[in-house]
Amino acid sequence: MMLRYALKTVRARKAGFLGAFLALLCAAALITACGTLLETGLRGSIRTERYAAAPVVVSADQNVHQTTVKHKKGKTKVKHKAKPIAERAWLPADLERRLVSAPGVARVIPELTFLAEPLTPDGSPAADGRPAYGHAWESAVLTPYRLTAGAAPAAATDVVVDGDLAARARLAPGDRLTVQSTQAPRTYRVSGIAAPATAVRHQSALFFSAAEARRLAAHPGQVTAFGVLPKTGIGPGPLRQSVATALHGTAAQVSAGDDRGPVEFLDAAAARTKLISMGGAMGGTSLLVAVLVVVGTFALSVQQRERELALLRAVAATSGQIRRLLGREALIVALAAGTAGALLGLPLGAWLHGRFVALGAVPATLQHTVSVFPPLVAVAATLFGAWASARIASRRVARIRPAEALAEARTERTRPAWGRLFAGVLLLAGGAVLVALLSVLRTEPASTPVTFLAVVVLSTSVALLGPLLVKAAAVLLAGPLRLIGPGGRLATANLRGNAVRMASVVTPLTLLIGMTCTVLFVQPTLGDAARAQARDGVRADWVVASHGPGVPGDVARRLRAQDDVVTEVVRTTVRVGLDKYAAQGVTPAGLARTWDPDVTAGSLGELAEDTVAVSELAADQLHLTPGSILKLTLGDGTPAVFTVAAVYARGLGFGDLTFAHDLVARHVDNPLSSSLLVTTARTQTQLSTTLREFPGLAVISPATADSLQAERQQASAEVNFLAMGLVLAFTAIAVVNTLAMSVSERVREFALLRLAGATRRQVLRMLRTEALSVLLLAAALGTAVALAVLTAFSIGMTGRAAPAVVPLVYATVVAGAGLLALVATALPGRVALRVRAVTVATAKE
Repeated sequence: MMLRYALKTVRARKAGFLGAFLALLCAAALITACGTLLETGLRGSIRTERYAAAPVVVSADQNVHQTTVKHKKGKTKVKHKAKPIAERAWLPADLERRLVSAPGVARVIPELTFLAEPLTPDGSPAADGRPAYGHAWESAVLTPYRLTAGAAPAAATDVVVDGDLAARARLAPGDRLTVQSTQAPRTYRVSGIAAPATAVRHQSALFFSAAEARRLAAHPGQVTAFGVLPKTGIGPGPLRQSVATALHGTAAQVSAGDDRGPVEFLDAAAARTKLISMGGAMGGTSLLVAVLVVVGTFALSVQQRERELALLRAVAATSGQIRRLLGREALIVALAAGTAGALLGLPLGAWLHGRFVALGAVPATLQHTVSVFPPLVAVAATLFGAWASARIASRRVARIRPAEALAEARTERTRPAWGRLFAGVLLLAGGAVLVALLSVLRTEPASTPVTFLAVVVLSTSVALLGPLLVKAAAVLLAGPLRLIGPGGRLATANLRGNAVRMASVVTPLTLLIGMTCTVLFVQPTLGDAARAQARDGVRADWVVASHGPGVPGDVARRLRAQDDVVTEVVRTTVRVGLDKYAAQGVTPAGLARTWDPDVTAGSLGELAEDTVAVSELAADQLHLTPGSILKLTLGDGTPAVFTVAAVYARGLGFGDLTFAHDLVARHVDNPLSSSLLVTTARTQTQLSTTLREFPGLAVISPATADSLQAERQQASAEVNFLAMGLVLAFTAIAVVNTLAMSVSERVREFALLRLAGATRRQVLRMLRTEALSVLLLAAALGTAVALAVLTAFSIGMTGRAAPAVVPLVYATVVAGAGLLALVATALPGRVALRVRAVTVATAKE
């Protein structure tokens, strides 16, 4: 019975349900898009390219492991966790003897993979954006690559390049090619050109002689991986089992089929975790925002129908029947909106993935994965959200006594329900707790989700306390609005008499302003503090930077030969237990003349290959002081033990851990320095002349280096802007939707005003005044929410209450919200005023 009535109601009131439909459609699309990103992180395929012809690949373990054993109430629980390391782990070369003797193995091919960037004459990379790797020619069979021109590399100065690179760089056998590898740049003779048997789209390959490859790999006695080829008639499954048996007792990993891709593309494997985190954070925030918006939309929709529902109560409809009617209406609208939104979310998710790839946040090798699960989850979430929203919105009208129904429907309640006020105060307290928690969180992964959760919780408290806030604003604005004239007085009366309706408009505007300001200013707050520390800590006169993969060690040696003080800087990430810390390696000699991290305990003079300097943050988290022992895992998975030599304050600018340069360089994929800090009496021109034979280098001032770092931070921030941009777009749509619904329900009110003598212009002026009053309140609340959250974030991450708020950007945000509010108010208002006042006033409700 109720389902039939619900269908008839939806059919008869299509316009009335349009706002709820749009809100639910956008919510479903957003949840689906975030779900596809999450699924790509969980199940996205990484297709192998280099190892296409090797059914089984043996590699080192790319994870650091931790096993905990707990004894509780006579039971033992063993928990094992693993986290990926930042660099490539290498295998002992002598494992080849074990593999050769395994049953079913026909051939074992050792693989070396190392940095090998081909350079143009001006020193910029020639690989057209693709990463370029060097290998020994003997491993070309793993793809396989076959010569299409020239000959295999025989001498140390020979190189074979892949066909795509040769075509892009216009290379032919006999040409000269400069390659920046792990050592000083060297010019090679192109001895041949090779083409792969299967498509290789995501990398460029350069093949060297075996001896030269071992020299450039710089890992004597180690290999990147082994490719295992089977004997005739042996399948990948039996071969994998045989190889695993032969390697039992070692840490080597055996991969076959789709598992070979992560061995080859370490960045894609690491991106899984990042994409899971990003998709989960976006999806969670989207869901919370969607719930807040949809509840407000349904509340406004039910408020518009209070007279109709009151009539049903007056003719003996029970509370349960009213709730079931509204619930079924919501489910009907949600099913249509959720289905359409889920379908729209699929291309939206593909577009998001493509943008993340274009921005470098996700490698192209991690392929976008789509299944039925994200759309199904989105539809289910939409159905549940709509049903719950309808139940919440119908509580008052369903519980009212039938005899009071019509009288209550005519006027708005003068006091908000005590339950609503209690929930609002409770959420306000919860938001305050989150803000307080944010002020003590000192790592970005921990603070970022709390930041956006705090904004949503505080905005939800605004939604619940909205009627009181609107009435308070009406009292404060009554004087100024009276000066405007009749439109101002009417606006004041509406703010006081229709506080619930106005509050439903304040909520999405507050969320829009608060969330947008938080998204825009979180990264600059952290980035500006880090750059300020770096500026204060660099004492060098000049910085040597590279347009390519890095600055080779020969550059530092050349400068030191001229009595310059040079600090080489190489960066990596290490793990202490399972926790990740940003680290760097610096040259200890003459360090005090080029670099000042603001040492607060110990001395950098004791920095050596068996010691480490730590930031105050790391020292607090790990309970370290000078002389303490620190056990950790280096970037390539090598366990190491260090003695703490010093503690420094400028951890944001220089990383949490600082080691000796040579130690770090031996345990990273790219041992080239990210920069050189040079203290010298020579001029920039003299330094550039000294380094002219090294391609792609630039001698710049510390101020210029700081500007380049700011540009890199801006590029990195674009990823976060994109991630949260869809949530902000959804919120903006909700603002327009809610305002349009709020104005559309007032057609009869406008008609009565016109019959009482008000002109169309006066009515429109009243609407503009209301919109600006609501905007002023929302701007104040949204700014307060954002400022509280950003200040707490700044205290936790930088130690100072100094959020980086750009006045022009903030003014643009408020102006954009104001433009949305005015347009969303004016257009429905003009449409409503087109109909003759007498026609509207005499029409049936």
